[in-house]
Amino acid sequence: MATSKTTNTYNRQNWEDADFPILCQTCLGDNPYIRMTKEKYGKECKICSRPFTVFRWCPGARMRFKKTEVCQTCSKLKNVCQTCLLDLEYGLPIQVRDAALKLKDDLPKSDVNKEFYIQNMERDVSNAHGFVGVVCLNNGDFLQLARSDARSMNAKLNEPNDLLIRLARTAPYYKRNRPHVCSFWVKGECRRGEECPYRHEKPTDPDDPLADQNIKDRYYGVNDPVADKLLKRAAAMPTLEPPDDKTITTLYLGNLGVLTEGDIRDHFYQYGEIRSVSLVPKQQCAFVQFTTRSAAETAAEKTFNKLILGGRRLTIKWGRSQGRTGSSQQHVEEIYPAVPGLPGALPELSNNFFNLEPGHIPLPAMPPPPSLMVPPMFGPPPLPPFLFNHGPPQLPPFAPSVVSSAASTATAALGDLSVPPPKTTVHYPSQDPARMGATQITGQKQE
Repeated sequence: MATSKTTNTYNRQNWEDADFPILCQTCLGDNPYIRMTKEKYGKECKICSRPFTVFRWCPGARMRFKKTEVCQTCSKLKNVCQTCLLDLEYGLPIQVRDAALKLKDDLPKSDVNKEFYIQNMERDVSNAHGFVGVVCLNNGDFLQLARSDARSMNAKLNEPNDLLIRLARTAPYYKRNRPHVCSFWVKGECRRGEECPYRHEKPTDPDDPLADQNIKDRYYGVNDPVADKLLKRAAAMPTLEPPDDKTITTLYLGNLGVLTEGDIRDHFYQYGEIRSVSLVPKQQCAFVQFTTRSAAETAAEKTFNKLILGGRRLTIKWGRSQGRTGSSQQHVEEIYPAVPGLPGALPELSNNFFNLEPGHIPLPAMPPPPSLMVPPMFGPPPLPPFLFNHGPPQLPPFAPSVVSSAASTATAALGDLSVPPPKTTVHYPSQDPARMGATQITGQKQE
């Protein structure tokens, strides 16, 4: 049963009369000084078929005139704009919002049931005692919900949703208000030139799914090509994969603006215990280090492409490992293939007689030369008696050097090369006892 203006007049007290429409920022336009015409009961609502007040305006220069398409009651039931039927808070189609918030559409679609439902909702709206929740819209109006729907709707709209935050339009999209394509220009018959209010551009492909949009499908959230496109985009969005190094517990935050260390701590402490927060004001970035890896992974999952602090969307990335950074700076020695024809590596040094450091030219394994064989040392020279009152001091008996026995052992080993020479103490020529006792030898010869 329709309730149009021409066929039925018995239910005229339920016709809608409003002073200002419910619009989003995009449909309202960027011009702060806007002129809007108002026609009372000028058109039927495309959803409930009831006459309502129609508003018409131009959102800006080189834009097409726009008007309201649905009544305010239908707009409040879905919390959408009266013109574009997009959500007032996120700027998304109803199908995307309901899929993210898991809302079920219980609005009847038949004429009689729809009229009865709308009348009951209007009666509840007029009765303020039957409401417990109020939702503030972008234009300053307040949407009152019935007692049965207020609790669930407020809970759904107030809780943050990852999908809606990622897909939400943060800035107005005024390109949507452009004029339509001039059909005469497409046929080559437009004679207005630059004065034509329509666009002289190539039309879109008629086979494109976005070219076939229905206002009722968008309102009920079914078969909306724009919603399908956004859902596919959400499924293809990149995710922040945690690094393989389990020691990394640091997150990089970019695009901070004027945020302070306290603002960062106040938000990130909910994911786990924070070890340190390093703020770099010149680069507008910060590093948040957690005490555990699980807390860092939870923070990265909850904030990647979703975190908005101070009106700015922050860039979230994983920090770099300090050990990995240090190892990458070290010089890596390249291994080249051997050149054919060169001799092999020299043998290792077996008997290091001169205590040479590794890396010097190795010496062959052979006993020390005879010139280094030192004869037994003579005893110390006698001291003059007049230098002491009680005689010369008693010195310990002098023991011959071990070199004599070592030299005899080495000489015996020359005959049998199969027996390796024992390790002996080597004396350099400057340490020759014969040279050190030259005065004693000369004195003996003089006697």
